[in-house]
Amino acid sequence: MISINSFLIIYLAVFAASVILNLTIEGINTKYLKTHGDKVPQPFNGIIDKEELKEINQYTIDNNRFSIIETCTGKIVFLFIILSGILPCLAGALSGISFIPAGLLFFAVPVILSALASLPFGYYHSFIIEEKYGFNTQTVKIWITDLVKSLLLTCMLGGILLSSLLIIVSYTGRFWWLWIWGFFLLFQLLMTILYPTVIAPLFNKFTPLEDLDLAAKIEEMAEKEGLNISGIFQMDASKRSKHTNAYFSGLGKTKRIVLYDSLIQSHDLEEILAVLAHEIGHFKKHHIKKQLIITSLSSLVFFFLLSKMIAWEGLFHGFGFSVMPAYAGLFLAGVFLEPAGFFFAPVGMAVSRKFEREADLYCVRIIKNRKPFIRALKKMAKENLANLNPHPLYVLFHYSHPPLLERIKLLEN
Repeated sequence: MISINSFLIIYLAVFAASVILNLTIEGINTKYLKTHGDKVPQPFNGIIDKEELKEINQYTIDNNRFSIIETCTGKIVFLFIILSGILPCLAGALSGISFIPAGLLFFAVPVILSALASLPFGYYHSFIIEEKYGFNTQTVKIWITDLVKSLLLTCMLGGILLSSLLIIVSYTGRFWWLWIWGFFLLFQLLMTILYPTVIAPLFNKFTPLEDLDLAAKIEEMAEKEGLNISGIFQMDASKRSKHTNAYFSGLGKTKRIVLYDSLIQSHDLEEILAVLAHEIGHFKKHHIKKQLIITSLSSLVFFFLLSKMIAWEGLFHGFGFSVMPAYAGLFLAGVFLEPAGFFFAPVGMAVSRKFEREADLYCVRIIKNRKPFIRALKKMAKENLANLNPHPLYVLFHYSHPPLLERIKLLEN
């Protein structure tokens, strides 16, 4: 156990504030739903009855309770990792090993401990909560297979990214953070290109859209909007879950439209076209590019702060380190800045909600009829048991999309 000092007290105070605020918001959202969620909202009259509303509310409450327990457990494990003295001992033991292998081993310990702690929660969410409400369709075999694939992929990509980062720190001098920033942007761009064609197919099967009439309509709409796509695919999402969705991914020649097979089965042609018009709206309003720019600027600030903190003696001593390897500095700087991420979350969520509103309005402009998209939103809300009465504070911190009633009101007006 590392000794308590003034630096650590300040850090723990900020850390505790972020955790308490997060848990308070979860509790407020649950209480708000119990108080205001007993009446079917007017736009959903005739679509959702009182019994279905009760199920929606209970699903939300169960997920909120689960999130609170998962958050508390994750934070306890996190505190154990940084306060137990494991990391200072590990850094001392690795001092005789070459820099890059030592850095990889150092990062591996907290990652493995955190991953092991999260395993029971992943299983419980899929096979208890999602199973209870009829969403889960995957078998334990599929769940384990996905877990192994994710682990191998994380080890490979994480190993490449971290090794490159450590090499850059070792050989590029005082402006290493600029070189890392450039490498990070290239890596992110590469992942955006490779995800649709290389990574996603490792987990799901993507086949050309079987409904030729629907495919022709989508191609016609995309061509009319000046959108060149490499293909229109349906994904075997129903192999794992009954949740419905559609998305647009990729850049350049890897751009593709993907429909969940569960969406195709439960929505009519007009509704599917409306959902895809929304996705095309994201592309036409340059949201992917804007998001990359925002990420680039925020990451530049983050890496600059890392460069100032990586050799800060107070940071090392505050967390009980007697040696100061650069890889430990990178980790500790991330630990130090982590609580700030929660307080800045509303900014990112607000930008995302703005993009979603713009895509909603663009959708209506494309299809020249708001009714199919409103029908699709209502149907997806019912299918996915979406919370119809979230607390505004919860929306502020956690909603990347505007609440459903807000979206419907915007479209109706």
